[in-house]
Amino acid sequence: MGSLTGFLQIGGAVALLLFALGLVREGVTTAFGLRLKTALGLGTLSAPRAFLSGLVATLGLQSSTATALLAASFTDRGLIAGRMAQVVLLGANVGTALTALLLATGIGALAPALLLAGVAASRRDRPSISGSGRALIGLGLMLLSLELLGTATAPLRETPQMAAFLGLLDAAWPVALLVAAGIAAACSSSLAAVLLVLSLDLPAGLVVVLVLGANLGGALGPVLATTRAGVAARRLTLGNLLVRAIGCLIALPLAGVLAAAVQALPLPHTGLAVEAHLAFNLVLAAGIAPFAGPLSRLLAQLVPEVEQTGEAPPRWLDEQALAAPALALGGASRQALAIGDDIQRMLDQTRHAFRKNDLAPLSEVSALEERVDLRQQQVKTYLSRLGPAADEDDRRRSIAILDYVINLEHVGDIIEKGLAASVRKKVGLGLRFSDAGYQELDAMFLMSGETLQMAQTIFMTRDTDLARRLMEQKVEIRNRERQSAQRHLVRLRDGEPQSRETSSLHLDILRDLKRLNAHLVSVAHPILDEEGLLIESRLRNG
Repeated sequence: MGSLTGFLQIGGAVALLLFALGLVREGVTTAFGLRLKTALGLGTLSAPRAFLSGLVATLGLQSSTATALLAASFTDRGLIAGRMAQVVLLGANVGTALTALLLATGIGALAPALLLAGVAASRRDRPSISGSGRALIGLGLMLLSLELLGTATAPLRETPQMAAFLGLLDAAWPVALLVAAGIAAACSSSLAAVLLVLSLDLPAGLVVVLVLGANLGGALGPVLATTRAGVAARRLTLGNLLVRAIGCLIALPLAGVLAAAVQALPLPHTGLAVEAHLAFNLVLAAGIAPFAGPLSRLLAQLVPEVEQTGEAPPRWLDEQALAAPALALGGASRQALAIGDDIQRMLDQTRHAFRKNDLAPLSEVSALEERVDLRQQQVKTYLSRLGPAADEDDRRRSIAILDYVINLEHVGDIIEKGLAASVRKKVGLGLRFSDAGYQELDAMFLMSGETLQMAQTIFMTRDTDLARRLMEQKVEIRNRERQSAQRHLVRLRDGEPQSRETSSLHLDILRDLKRLNAHLVSVAHPILDEEGLLIESRLRNG
């Protein structure tokens, strides 16, 4: 009975740890999500910057899995090259190891202070402050969960059953590695598995084996999560799993020697598990980063591109569903989301052409713009034939869908006739922006992509909090556009030749990105208006 109670306490402590990790991730995403994504998207121009971007993103999100999925989505959209994305994940793995090391340094006494500060901050209205508050609460709960783990495992360490089980694992290292991998995969967190190993009193060689298993299992989650994603995303997560598997195969026979080597290092005593975790990922990063290019080419052969067939008819506009308004509106909504996906691809390809000075991606932009026009017209025609059974709520939803697809069509026109035309001019005339100007415009491209993703989610969920965040993002984009224009004028006054050559182009791209965001943000207006959160005029009262 005592053993059962002990295992329940361990399970509860691990559950609290996972909940705390999720709370930190949610809080940081709310407070700094856009900045983190922008930094990750912009920080991949060189291998060292890509490594640092992955490390910093993981320290903020407290999850290499979250960073892997974020990098996978960017890679799938062509925003990060496959080679650089592999380096980002190497940095993410080191970030997780540093998190474990920090948590093991004996800072548990800070838990009450973190919880107090977090609760106070979470009650504020500003998302940046309330999100930071939730992150602090998560950190406090993480420290408490480690204390609970230590307390829960203490009685089990002396039991003969545990001694027998650990003896079996110590005598069969491959089995021990698979057990740890299973725990990490079940938790979707190598960090949780490593901290669990840290709480146990184990032979040194077995500790290293279990840490290797935790690293292997931590790579399985992103692979499973991207099974339905694009080819580029699947290559990235498979490459991360392949890299960790190779590292485990090399290190497994040497676990005893490696344990002695790590213990001999002049490190503050935080526990062999977290020290081995950090050493493994540092060595892996140093060994794999120089070969990220060949690894990317190997993955391209292992996961080949799928040939696309011709244009398909609208998938979700079922003629038979028109007699049932709920089904018809559901189909039209899904078709609207598909149009939004085409817009996302147009924006990503335009940014790719902008970054690489390559006109080839713009041919796809033109084809997609024609499809967006066609699909928008098809949705309008479809909804105009909605059956007589439609009530007032159905008609309101129909109008909301029409408004959204019309705004998406306007966004497509802005991308094709505005942004793509500006990129063609840039490439055709061989123009180069100043470094500062280029970074400002690229950040605006990234933020526009995030605005589109938020608009897609709001369109389907009608989430009021997310709609409010979208309106706040509109203000931030407007401020960035104004600041970029002002900085550009300063560079002109300073006589920078690149700024002089690209002056009209810089301002045109800024204007088009601002217009694009205004159309996307409009999806939030009716939701906030229903809640009484919008004012009719932005004019100040006299």
